[in-house]
Amino acid sequence: MKIDQQQIADLNQKHSDLHKRQLENLMAVFSGSLTEKVINKLIDFQVALPSWALGAGGTRFGRFSYGGEPGSLEQKIEDIGLVHQLTKTAGAVSLHIPWDIPEDIHAVKQLANSLGIVFDAMNSNTFQDQEGAGKSYRHGSLSSVDKAAREQAIAHNIEVIRIGEQLGSKSLTVWLADGANFPGQYNFQTVLQHTEDSLKAIYGHLPEDWKLLIEYKPYEPNFYSTVIQDWGTSFMLANACGEKAFTLVDLGHHLPNTNIEQIVATLMMKGKLGGFHFNDSKYGDDDLTVGAIKPYTLFLIFNELVYGMENNPQNPPLAWMIDASHNIKDPLEDLIQSLDAILVAYAQALLVDREALREAQQTRDVAGCQEILQEAYRTDVRPLLKEARMRSGAAVHPLEAYRSLQVRKQLIEERGMKVRATGL
Repeated sequence: MKIDQQQIADLNQKHSDLHKRQLENLMAVFSGSLTEKVINKLIDFQVALPSWALGAGGTRFGRFSYGGEPGSLEQKIEDIGLVHQLTKTAGAVSLHIPWDIPEDIHAVKQLANSLGIVFDAMNSNTFQDQEGAGKSYRHGSLSSVDKAAREQAIAHNIEVIRIGEQLGSKSLTVWLADGANFPGQYNFQTVLQHTEDSLKAIYGHLPEDWKLLIEYKPYEPNFYSTVIQDWGTSFMLANACGEKAFTLVDLGHHLPNTNIEQIVATLMMKGKLGGFHFNDSKYGDDDLTVGAIKPYTLFLIFNELVYGMENNPQNPPLAWMIDASHNIKDPLEDLIQSLDAILVAYAQALLVDREALREAQQTRDVAGCQEILQEAYRTDVRPLLKEARMRSGAAVHPLEAYRSLQVRKQLIEERGMKVRATGL
């Protein structure tokens, strides 16, 4: 389905007067040039949605369908198109292979293009055994002591690159589940060396204008050790591969209370932050809705991201993606909420008085530094988001519009209650 643009305009009109007053109040506090800068940056900001996030969620123990799920890659792209039409912030899709291999690449590209969607990073899968595969990844893939298993995993990543080239993607994300559950299960140095060699082999097949994004995770599915367990290991492997290899930060892939904003700052200073996966957590890799648990932490991370984007030209433009699990929510509603939280944190970070903060830091005014950051964080920036949406033709209140237009009901009428999303 596709939403009639006039329906969005009619819904926006209902909020027009209140929005104007709220925006005028905010602009009375901040200069017009600053608010215009923030609004324009919000309009330009695009976040990729992963193809695996459109189906029904649940927990590790069960999956709870809700009806109207996308039964094909094409329908997943159509759903992303709906979110993008309502928000104008979801203009990219990140495909997972082999969960979402296009059957007709030309047709899929045409569909995405018609919806204003481009193809972001490609994601390989060597954490599951695929039907018909000659070797199992039960004891590792790129790190395996079995050379044939490593070669199979390398070949899969090369194939993902080939598919991505045809779609117009420019990067490959590698996340390894490789690790051990018990001491002595493998030799740490041996598996790390295998991983480095495998990544170099994949890197050698990257097109000239591509990036290799190396993800990390401290635990799960293995609980004694993970081969690429932290940002330092990813950074080391990226350096070993070459200048087109970068570290990818996933908010859920850290031990509790890790200072993620410091990691972001360090990587950007070194020009090695390649991408960012948004989600939120209470305990571990919970993959909850962005900003649902720790909105201040999200703001502090964006504070470093904004500083890095303004002061670290050696770091390339970042690949942004939501990697969350909606659990028992309607996934489209969850994605809309996540996009909203991301834009709020980004806008707040753009309002930080950097000159005043720098002066307070130089004069060792610790309390002043905190006040400057919290002044920006406590600002209600939603009028800026609404103005950015209004100007770009999005819904001023995307979630409200989604519900008012009964999008889920229409999807159920089109697809039924029984269909199950492809892939995960």
